[in-house]
Amino acid sequence: MAQALVDRHDVELAAQAAAGGRREFGELVRRHGSAVRGLLRRMGAQPSLADDIAQDAFIQAFERCAEFRGEGTFAAWVKRIAARLYIKRAAKEARYVAEVETEETVSAPDPGGLMDLDEALKTLSEPERLCVSLCHGAGMAHPEIATALNLPLGTVKSHVKRGLDKLRARLQPAQTLGRTQHVG
Repeated sequence: MAQALVDRHDVELAAQAAAGGRREFGELVRRHGSAVRGLLRRMGAQPSLADDIAQDAFIQAFERCAEFRGEGTFAAWVKRIAARLYIKRAAKEARYVAEVETEETVSAPDPGGLMDLDEALKTLSEPERLCVSLCHGAGMAHPEIATALNLPLGTVKSHVKRGLDKLRARLQPAQTLGRTQHVG
C-alpha cells in the first residue's frame, strides 16, 4: 500500500514533484501556501496581490523543483522565491527607492497591551517592513536582501535594526509599561 501524501516528508514530495508528480506538489502547496501568503502580506502586499504572487511562486517552484536539495526547509525555499517575486514586482510598478526616514513616528502602545504582529508591522516604514520581513520571515541574510533591494548593506542592517527596535517597543508586554525603566 502506498504511503499517504500527508505522511511524506517535504524533501520526498519535492523529489517526486521534480519527476512530474502533480499530486505530490499539490500537497506541498497545501502545506505551505498560507505561510507564503502570510509572508507576502507582512511585506506589504494586499491580500489579492499576495495570492497572485504566491501562485506565481509555486509555479516557479514546481518548474524548478529539481533545484531543491533539502538543505533547508521547502517552506523557506518557496518563501524566498515569493519574496523575490514581490520585490521585482514592487520595483517594476513603483520604481522603489528607499528613502531615509526623516521623521520618526511614535505611536502610543495598545491600551490592552495586545497587538498582533501584522498590525505592528504596518506601523513600520516600507523599507523597514520589507527588510524585517525578508530577514525574519523569508530567512534571507542581510547581503541577500541588499542585493534583492539594490540597497547598500549598511542601509539594510539599519532598516532591520530600526524596524526590530520599533516592533519590540510596540509589542512590549503591558506589565513592563508601568515600571520605571532606567535608560543607561
